[in-house]
Amino acid sequence: MDFFTFDKAYVERLREGDPSTEEHFVGYFEQLLRIKLRSRMLTPDKVEDLRQETFIRVIAVVRKDGVRQPERFGAFVNSICNHVLLEHYRSSAKNQPLEDAHLDMPDKVLDLDGMLVTKQSAERVRRTLDGMPKRDRDLLRGIFLEEKEKDSVCQELGVDREYLRVLVHRAKDKFKALYEKGQVGIAQRATGLGRQ
Repeated sequence: MDFFTFDKAYVERLREGDPSTEEHFVGYFEQLLRIKLRSRMLTPDKVEDLRQETFIRVIAVVRKDGVRQPERFGAFVNSICNHVLLEHYRSSAKNQPLEDAHLDMPDKVLDLDGMLVTKQSAERVRRTLDGMPKRDRDLLRGIFLEEKEKDSVCQELGVDREYLRVLVHRAKDKFKALYEKGQVGIAQRATGLGRQ
């Protein structure tokens, strides 16, 4: 591919909508942008969408504001393409749905099953649960002790799976705080610090 030297006259013709200059612009940058975008492992239709968006933005800027350094027009087009790519990545990351497997990942911070190994632990867990608000208590019992399906718990509470995850997280945090508070009280009573 031969490299083209851009100048002020070329950018002015593009700004004025000269058909042969527009055709040259698209023909010259079409393959370059396609190579750049394909190297990002994007699907062919996404490559075409982003290439077209780059062309649209370049033409819009040229017609509105012009280009301050016409001799660097190639770098200008490349930077517009970079902005289009970054916006694509940002919007893709925001719209990425969580997989169901992510919702069912075991919690490594709080192992309720492990706490129920001894009768003493079971009693402390029961007392901690009893000290919690009814909704949190029922939620933790349903999911961890009764092992109800999450979809049925969602129906009972009238929430979706994503919000259920939030509720479970909050309930577990409350449980953990109450449980640890109980542990501190037991330790204080055992060492006699609680009698002062």
